[in-house]
Amino acid sequence: MLVLILIVILFNGIAFFIPKRLTPIEMLTTTLFAMFLQLITDTYLDLKYDLYGYFRKGADWESFIYILGIYPAINVIFLNYFPYKEGMKTKIIYVFIWGVIAMVYETIFIWSGTYYLNGWKQIYSVFTYPVLYVMLMVFHQFSVKMIEKSTRDRCK
Repeated sequence: MLVLILIVILFNGIAFFIPKRLTPIEMLTTTLFAMFLQLITDTYLDLKYDLYGYFRKGADWESFIYILGIYPAINVIFLNYFPYKEGMKTKIIYVFIWGVIAMVYETIFIWSGTYYLNGWKQIYSVFTYPVLYVMLMVFHQFSVKMIEKSTRDRCK
């Protein structure tokens, strides 16, 4: 549990102190989307199929440490530095690096006992993390377009 708390402090410290490229509304919408996606995924893969879980089988209060402490901070850091203006190769490398980072932290959380696998194999995560990061990036782009459209419509 100590490892998880230290990582939450680390990620939230980084997310708080980095120079922001995202507007507050972009951070809010994408964070809510990331948390929604995580909750939907965990509802089925954790609670319904028991493939993995946080701390122990079933719903528990401690899982909120992940939901509120890890995912919002990762969302802000990942999107803040996403190389939108770079080429496809740079974007793919960026997503790959974040996938590796996620795998390292998944391994640390398994080792610390705050996350367990029960039917889920870590190799599945190798393919899942890039898909989730791309979904987050696509939603961010969608949000930016919707915010710009709302602003234009309001100015008419």
